Order: sequence, then structure tokens, then C-alpha cells
Amino acid sequence: MPADLAVIGLGPLGLPLAQAAVAAGIPTVGYRTGTEAGSLSPAELRRMHSEGFRPADGPAELGRVRTAVICAPTPRAADGGLDLGQVETAARTLAARLRPHTTVILESPVLPGTTEDVLRPLLEEGSGLRAGRDFHLAHSPSRVDPGNRVFTPANTPKVIGGLTPACTESAAAFYSRITDKVVRARGLREAETVHLLETTYRHVNIALVNEMAVLCHDLGVDLWDVIRCAETKPFGFQAFRPGPGVGGHTVPQDLIGHPGRGLRMVELARQVNEQMPRYVVQRAAALLNEHGKSARGARVLLLGVAYKPDLADEQATPAHEIAFRLMSLGAAVSYHDPHIPSWTVLDRPIPRVDSFYEAAAEADLTILLQPHRTYDLQGLSVKAQLLLDTRGATPSGVAHRL
Repeated sequence: MPADLAVIGLGPLGLPLAQAAVAAGIPTVGYRTGTEAGSLSPAELRRMHSEGFRPADGPAELGRVRTAVICAPTPRAADGGLDLGQVETAARTLAARLRPHTTVILESPVLPGTTEDVLRPLLEEGSGLRAGRDFHLAHSPSRVDPGNRVFTPANTPKVIGGLTPACTESAAAFYSRITDKVVRARGLREAETVHLLETTYRHVNIALVNEMAVLCHDLGVDLWDVIRCAETKPFGFQAFRPGPGVGGHTVPQDLIGHPGRGLRMVELARQVNEQMPRYVVQRAAALLNEHGKSARGARVLLLGVAYKPDLADEQATPAHEIAFRLMSLGAAVSYHDPHIPSWTVLDRPIPRVDSFYEAAAEADLTILLQPHRTYDLQGLSVKAQLLLDTRGATPSGVAHRL
């Protein structure tokens, strides 16, 4: 066998898995399901290739591996649900080449029941094999946190649920080569629902603290000091911090649930978080007005337009809506992001500044959206004429905070 593992889908879920696999000494081939954009740097990609990763020459290679993991993206469909098109295409491509005794694992974020009700029939019909008898089928929710240098695939426990106990054990044997701890779920649906619970927990708590940010601003309370004090409680509290909105690839509004069985808390959280870009623009316009300037004609600099610090990934970033709303008010918007060399909003190119220090000194308002490590926030606080910090990253008292 030329490879032990095939990772199908080389986006923000698949590439980190392939990276972890080759680092663990597993020969790995990658198969693209579309024009996925990953979050690894060029240096990390070069290291992966040197350690044993290579792109598949064609779909035939998918039939020559022991384990195939589908990490195809599941973006939002026009009706607001999940678009399983790339998962289904990956399943059909794999099924035509599937061999007995192969372990097939789905990591794509899906609704509970998808692995058994959608993936299984496609694999069985296309291969003539039966899941649980001729090949192993399992689900493992992705726990990728792009840019996190503390928790990696090696030290993040991996949840696995199989169609049968033997399927679970086969998937566990694979993941135990990559991670320190494997957690066995009762079955496929339990494993799928783990991702739903984890992302919902994050989304709802972000919505709570975003609402607290608006309330505290209206009351004249320093929310950031409130959080600093509250997080000293050793039980019953986990600190979340507000921001200009929620971005990324697996936000839980994509995983609300089956029709008629939605989670009301998720829907409410979605409404709160989707209001944050508008609130940021309202705060920006109010700050300009307090300093005798109108939003129309104002020079506004956006710092950090990726959805997360230190990544070149703008998937669902709230910066898009913030820029659009500012331009709708007549502001002249520019941006700086060391990871994103060019940026468009609704097909309109946004001017990129070379030096954010000089641009902040010239701008009527600078809005910090992502505190990239390369930013000298102390120096920025001195240079900027007017600074709105949406992340609470600047020293206390030197900027207006969300």
C-alpha cells in the first residue's frame, strides 16, 4: 500500500488531520473535494510533504488505503440547512473504489443521523459492500481549533462512534496512532451530536457575553473588568469574551437540527451574534460624532479582517458586514491584515495599507477586529487618532472598548 490514510477534503478540517497523521508517521494521501482553503502556512505545508504527505494522483488511490476519512465541507445551503453536496460526491467517489476491511470515517460537521442515513447507503450502493460486515463505518466530530498552539490533535481527546462495536474499535485503533486519548461514544448519532453540543455551547455563551457588552456600555460599566473578576471563580463559570461577530466554518446555526426540532437557544444566539457587526458600526458612528466628525467621508481603518487571530482565513468573518455597513454610510474604508494580501467586499476591492501605524495616525477612526500577534497594540494605542477595540486586547484606558 502506498499510503495508510486518505484524507478526502483538504480544507480547514482535512489539512490539520493530514498534518497530524504524517507527524505521527502515517503515510497519507490527500484528495480534494473542491476549492477548499485551509489554514496552514506554506512552511507547514512544506513540512507535511517532507514527512510523507502527498496529493492523490487520482481517485484510484482512494482504493489502496486502510483508512479513509471524509472531511469535506458542509456549507450553508440556500434554504439555510446544510449543503451535503461535497460529502455525497466524496462518498460516491470513494464507494466506486472501496475495498473490504477499509475503515471509513466521517469528520464533516453534519446533523445527527447523516452518517447512517446518507453516507452509508451511498457507500453500500456504490461498492456492493455492506457497512459493519465488509467495511467499518464511524463518525468522529472534528475538534480542530485553527491557530491554537496549546491544544493540537495530539493532545485533544478524539470522540469516536461506530455503526457497530467493531467499527468503533477499528476507528479507535486508527485515531490512537494520532492522539493521546480516544473517547468511545455509544454510536454514530451520539458522536454526531457531540459536535452539535460543543459548538452550540460556544455559540450561546458568545451571544450571552455579546449581550452583556451592549448592556454594560449602556450602563457605563467596564465589562472587561467584570470578566476579569468573574473568571477568578473556580467553579460554575467559564470566561467568554465579546467580539464584533462570529465567523468560521462550523458555527452551530448550520447544525440547528431536524425540521421542527430546532434548538431555540441556538436560534436566539444566532440573532444576537448576527447583530454585532451592526452594533460595531453604530458604536463607530457614535464615536466619530462625539469627536465632531460624520461617518460620511470619514477615513476608517479596519485592522485584522480574518475570522480568527493569526490566520489567513476570512470564512464568514464579521469584517465583511462591518466594512459594507461603513461604506453604506459613506465612510472611506481601508484595511490592514498581515495574513490577507487582498480583500474584497461584495466584489469591491478594499484598499490595503502597508503600514498600519501610519494609516492609524491618518485615519479618523481605527477599528481593531483581530489582535494578530504581529500588532504592537501599545504602539497602536499611541498612534491612532481614535481607536475602537472590539476584542478588549489593548491596554485598559487607552482605547474605546466594545
